[in-house]
Amino acid sequence: MLLRSYVKQTQSYRNGEDSSSRQLEQSIARIDALNDDLKAFVCTAPEQARLDAAQSDARWQSGRPLSPIDGMTIGIKDIIETADMPTGQGSPMWVGFNTLRDSATVQALREAGAIIVGKTTTTEFANSEPIFPSRNPHDTGRTAGGSSSGSAAAVGAGIVPVAIGTQVVGSTLRPASYCGCFGYKPTFGALNRGGSYDHLSHSCTGLLGGSLDDIWAVAIAIAERVGGDPGHRALTGPSETPLSRKPARLARLETAGWQAASPGARQSYEAALERLAASGVEIVARGGDPELDAFEDLIAEAHPLTLKIIGWENHWPMGTYAARDAEKLSEMTRSRLKQVESMTVADYHEALDRRDEIRARYAGLAARFDGLITLAATGAAPRGLEWTGDPKFNVPASLLGIPALSLPCLTDDEMPLGLQLLGRSGKDVELFEVAGWVWTCLQPDAGSAA
Repeated sequence: MLLRSYVKQTQSYRNGEDSSSRQLEQSIARIDALNDDLKAFVCTAPEQARLDAAQSDARWQSGRPLSPIDGMTIGIKDIIETADMPTGQGSPMWVGFNTLRDSATVQALREAGAIIVGKTTTTEFANSEPIFPSRNPHDTGRTAGGSSSGSAAAVGAGIVPVAIGTQVVGSTLRPASYCGCFGYKPTFGALNRGGSYDHLSHSCTGLLGGSLDDIWAVAIAIAERVGGDPGHRALTGPSETPLSRKPARLARLETAGWQAASPGARQSYEAALERLAASGVEIVARGGDPELDAFEDLIAEAHPLTLKIIGWENHWPMGTYAARDAEKLSEMTRSRLKQVESMTVADYHEALDRRDEIRARYAGLAARFDGLITLAATGAAPRGLEWTGDPKFNVPASLLGIPALSLPCLTDDEMPLGLQLLGRSGKDVELFEVAGWVWTCLQPDAGSAA
């Protein structure tokens, strides 16, 4: 269920036809009605949210909103600090833990007037183990993905227009694909991660939303107030969604995920590419470009290389947690710690060198195209709640540190499936320009967008 864009309807807040408080009450009602089944939220703060919404109402009615997202109801992934709610990190070890401070992201959102309604479910420490699993809003017998599962479920169920997630492997793009919403992984470092417990060198704040307009408005509001990670350039661009731009050339990227893709996912993807080509976009595929062929061979190792890098980086704090109370860690976390015991700092440096090489090769390739296009997941959300799905299509964007978007354009097994667009590092605006056109082109009633 995709929401209408919040930022496109704020005129109704000015003239009193609608209000932040009314929208908040609708969100609270949907949480009350759906959360027992979905498990999208681990806690909420309705009374504080109501106070904040009333203040937003007054600002809109007086013509002095703090930003275009003033009054927007937002969910926050439960590895990101909020002063008024615990940050449990999806782990029995940290249930009820509260630092009594807001993360950089939450601070920025509050300064922009957004309403923080609750904390959304995450997997254990934003890794792969769903200790408290969320359910897919389109079929509660299926996973919502990982690790930003609750954020995706909350948006996909129409509870909130935007929720904040994170991504280190595929934790924003894959849940967005499964739950039928938009997912945005920014350029690495473009949004400040202060106060987020997703601290690894591929990690970034991610956004999930019901429209590109709302995702962009929230992202730019964060960047304008707290910038990017220390030492990194923040996301920059217009206050409104960048204007759509038709791409001339897109490179079709298979990655290691192609062999795992379901027949239905492949069919839906091929139909989308045919439609783009019919609208005049040149689609360059493997076998038709030597540089693309060589890069496909390089990116095939993205997943094992990523696991090596983040395995070493997870020595802290996971080693501390294991020493404190290993029984409160999942078997998967304990197993991963054991797997990297034999790694040395030299092994880690070698992996970083390899990552640098792959990133340099990608930069040269991507400069020749308006973007790269692939699937956002290998297929529909898996049935059952024990596995959050295959990340092979998502890990390249994380390894490369580039911006990526999942667009809810495709279907598989009568379930949502995302189409992924990848851009160039620091060129997030360009990615949104192309994504806006692709999204419009692929709508059922769009006809030719040429």
